[in-house]
Amino acid sequence: MLTDIVIFEDNQRLRQSLKILLEGVEGYKVSGDYGNCDHAASVIDKLHPEVVIMDIDMPGVDGIEGLRIIKERAPQTFIIMHTVLEDEERLFKCLCSGANGYILKNTSFVNLLDAIDNVLHGGAPLSPPIAKKVLQSFQTNSPGRLLYNLSERETEVLKYLVKGYSYKMIAATCFISLDTVRGHIRNIYTKLHVNCGREAVAKALKDKII
Repeated sequence: MLTDIVIFEDNQRLRQSLKILLEGVEGYKVSGDYGNCDHAASVIDKLHPEVVIMDIDMPGVDGIEGLRIIKERAPQTFIIMHTVLEDEERLFKCLCSGANGYILKNTSFVNLLDAIDNVLHGGAPLSPPIAKKVLQSFQTNSPGRLLYNLSERETEVLKYLVKGYSYKMIAATCFISLDTVRGHIRNIYTKLHVNCGREAVAKALKDKII
């Protein structure tokens, strides 16, 4: 029985190379390849792939949003992020949104094949530099920050909010504008599912976010 694979990759040359290489592997079939995730929902509904290989930085609907769309549509689909990006914030957005693996493009095709086999058997493959970032983050950051997908700056702003700082004091301490502080506060409220500073502080302490 063939394993259906769909590729989302904006680099056409790389996308075609991956398609040719994967179709040369016994048991794999590339049922579709696309330059962005603009039509990810309809693609998944039509093709029902078991595995998706997903770039992050694409025009239109990018890989992070594509990941969310697919997981909402078909949570059983295995999604491997295949990217040049090692940015910590994007990494954790992908992992928190349900990515099953995160492989850097500078790894070999053999490693990509290993990653596909790994997810099909219940694993969660990570390139070594990515695995290192994950371990470092668990050592230096609270589980709550990861749970709510707060950025480093949002966590910093929340910390000062808990300390009772005013918006002006946070702006001065973090060397950012008052409008930027307000923007971070709005994002914090959204991510924590709260409506005011008091609720945000209570949740930060209860869930050990800081």
